[in-house]
Amino acid sequence: MEAVKHVVAEITVAYKPKRSPKDAPQVSSSADAAQHLYEGFNQDLMSLQEQFVVAYLNRGNRIIGLFRASQGGITGTVADPRLILATGLKVAAVAIILAHNHPSGTLRPSAADEELTRKISSAAKFMDIKVLDHLILDAEGSYYSFADEGLL
Repeated sequence: MEAVKHVVAEITVAYKPKRSPKDAPQVSSSADAAQHLYEGFNQDLMSLQEQFVVAYLNRGNRIIGLFRASQGGITGTVADPRLILATGLKVAAVAIILAHNHPSGTLRPSAADEELTRKISSAAKFMDIKVLDHLILDAEGSYYSFADEGLL
């Protein structure tokens, strides 16, 4: 009889920033966050499809990078908290800012938006990652900030 060989995948983690952290954009307000996150959206689809983008920040509130977590349909998208937080752990983020667009142009958060924010915030606390804000953007760059409205 021949021995069965099990092949186990090797997992590696790499972090190769393309610039010095001191050269990364710094976020000090919801307006800063909205400006930088807006750049992470596919502009051609802002009025057609919901997208969900996450900014990962270091201790100096400098943006490590943006992650397009999902792209959905006209009325919604599925943002998986596990993927969002797994990415945050991989890049050693200490904070995140969530953002999604409403193709309708309405900036008011839905009950589902509020629930997702609570869910991600709660899970992130276990990993010492702070959710600083959740922004809702429209195609013109206007935004609604959960933090500014006291929902975070």
